[in-house]
Amino acid sequence: MSESEKELDIRVNDQYRLLKRLGGGSYGVVYEGADIQTSRHVALKLEHVRSRHSERLQNENGHECDYEVMVFELLGPNLEDLFNYCGRRFSLRTVLLLADQLIRRFQYTHSKGFLHRDVKPENLLMGCGTRGNIVYITDMGLAEESTDAAAALNDRQREGPVIGTARYASINAHRGVEQSPADDMEALGYVFVYFLQQGNLPWMGLRGKSQSEKESAILRKKQSTSPEELCEGLPDEFVEYFNHIKTSRDNNRGVDYKYLLRLFRSLFQRHGFEYDNVYDWTVLKYMEHLEKHNLIQG
Repeated sequence: MSESEKELDIRVNDQYRLLKRLGGGSYGVVYEGADIQTSRHVALKLEHVRSRHSERLQNENGHECDYEVMVFELLGPNLEDLFNYCGRRFSLRTVLLLADQLIRRFQYTHSKGFLHRDVKPENLLMGCGTRGNIVYITDMGLAEESTDAAAALNDRQREGPVIGTARYASINAHRGVEQSPADDMEALGYVFVYFLQQGNLPWMGLRGKSQSEKESAILRKKQSTSPEELCEGLPDEFVEYFNHIKTSRDNNRGVDYKYLLRLFRSLFQRHGFEYDNVYDWTVLKYMEHLEKHNLIQG
């Protein structure tokens, strides 16, 4: 710890010491901290009590002065950071390794009756140390309980901005329609395509005189882009993924997660890939290590 940090010595509930700021957004700030008794490093999310979203943390952990606090496992880099580290290019192999985990993660989340509603690379983090090969879903600030009553209101629309991040939000999220598990999965599909198309989606770069106009332009582009156009140059399985999501929503059926897993696992095996948890960034870091080692030897 630096001298300035020692002098600051901010503590939470006399149990955790804040070490450094990791990031933040409209719903709070995340710090790396340490358990004073065990020295175990953790992550702490702080939201001011006057924040209109702070009630989402009230039952998670506790409070300190004017802040609601949630303590959770310290994780590694998010997928957007890793995507940038890899030159904004992920291989099909890496995307399929991530997809196999993420489809199961969202299946579990949905089985517990919750929707994430803000699926994006920044909210998908890899673990640390021995768990470095595991991808985690984080930031449930916009999560909402999914109920049968909510599903019955599937055609009811509301006024207001898009719930979530416009780039990855489902069409229903743009329209203000009550969301379902299919909307999380649609957004997840956009994330997969984003990675495979070198960080490009057809609606990126659209402009408007206001945020509302920009979101409307994105919605129109999403509605007019077929799965075939969206997934141009990608294996047919990605088109089938989006067709399944649309069919399950249009017919008011649940998402068949097992079907989606089989779809991508079949593609994975057809290419002769192995489930060895070696991602693009794993290879890149290893090559950098070898290069550094060679430079030292030379």
